[in-house]
Amino acid sequence: MAGIYIHIPFCKKKCSYCDFHFTTSFHAYKDRMMNAIEKEISDRKREIQTPLETIYFGGGTPSLLSTTELASVLSAIRASFEIKEDAEVTLETNPDDLRDVEVIRSWRNAGVNRLSIGIQSFRQKDLDWMNRAHDISDIFLALKNAKEVGIDNITIDLIYGLPEMDLSEWEEQLDQFLELEIPHLSAYCLTVEPRTALNKWVETNEVKPANDDLQSEQFNLLVSKLAERGYEQYEISNFAIKGFRSRHNSAYWEGKEYLGIGPSAHSFDGKVRRWNVANNHIYMKGLEENEVYFEEEHLTEKERFNEYLLTGLRKIEGISLKHAEEILQPDNTFYKTLEKFVDMKWVDFDRKNDQITLTMEGKLRADHIASSLFFV
Repeated sequence: MAGIYIHIPFCKKKCSYCDFHFTTSFHAYKDRMMNAIEKEISDRKREIQTPLETIYFGGGTPSLLSTTELASVLSAIRASFEIKEDAEVTLETNPDDLRDVEVIRSWRNAGVNRLSIGIQSFRQKDLDWMNRAHDISDIFLALKNAKEVGIDNITIDLIYGLPEMDLSEWEEQLDQFLELEIPHLSAYCLTVEPRTALNKWVETNEVKPANDDLQSEQFNLLVSKLAERGYEQYEISNFAIKGFRSRHNSAYWEGKEYLGIGPSAHSFDGKVRRWNVANNHIYMKGLEENEVYFEEEHLTEKERFNEYLLTGLRKIEGISLKHAEEILQPDNTFYKTLEKFVDMKWVDFDRKNDQITLTMEGKLRADHIASSLFFV
C-alpha cells in the first residue's frame, strides 16, 4: 500500500491552539505555490512504484483551494502515479467552506470521496476563543450539504480537555455527535503548544487548562459512549463504524510507504524519512531553481524499533513482539519493563497470539509506556 499527502499551507485565520505550518498571508503567491506543489509531484513520480491507495489533502485548510486548483493537483497526481480504482481521496475542510453545495459537488466530480471536517466543538463559546472561522450553524449546513451530493464517508474532529468544560458538557458534545450519525470521529485532548496564543494565555493566567484527572474522565467517557453505539476505537484518538476507518492515517500507524508533498510535508519509505522545509518561500524557490528544499535521515535499527513501538501501540491491534525482535533484539530492560506494565495492568500481552496491546489505563499513558520501552 502507498499513499500521498498534499500539504496546503493556507488558512483564513490563526486558531489559538494551532502550531501546524500555515500562513494567512498567501494570496499574493497562491498561484506560485500551487505550481511548486505540482512540480514536486512530477519530480518525485519515480519514488512510488506501487498504485496509490490513498490521497490526502491536509494543511492548513486545503478547502481554500479553488475547485480548479484542486482538480489541477489531482490531475497532476494522476499524470505521475497509478491510482487504484477504489482509492480513498480525503479533503480536510472547515465547515464554513461547505456552504455551497456546488463547490462540494465539484470536489466529488474531481475525485474527492471523503471529507475530514474540522468542527472542533459544538459550543459557540469554544469556537470563539479558539478563533475558528465558522459558527455552529455552519456545522449543520456543512453536513447536510456533503450528504446531499453523496459524500457519506465523513469524519469530524472534536477537542476535549478544554478550559471550563466539565464532564457533563463534554457528554453533550458526544451526544450531539452521535445524533448526527457521522461514521468517524477523531477526538484529541487539548495540548498547549509553544508559540501559540493559547500558550501565552496560560502563561499569563488568562486561561486555566483542564487538569489531568478531568481530561482522563473525559477520555474514558468518550471511549465508553462510542463503544456502546458500535464505534471501534481502532487508534487511541480515532473511532469508526465498521468500514469507515481512515485508510490513509492507518497506513502511517502501520509504517506503510507514503509521499509528502508541499512545505513541511513528511515522506517515509520504511527506512528513510524525508521532510520538506517549513518555509513557503524557500520551498517555492527550491522547486523553481532546482535547489534542495528538504532534509532526510536514514533510520537506524534503534529508530525503526522505537517508531514501531510508538505508532503500533496506539492501534487496537497493538504490536507483535516477534516483529519488534526482527527489527532489533532488545536488551533485558525491555522485557522487564514490559512485564512491569503487564503487572500494572497497563498492557495486555497475549503470548499465544504474539500481541501486545494497551489496556484502557494504558491508553491514558500511551506515550509514556512506548518511551519507557524504547531502545536508548
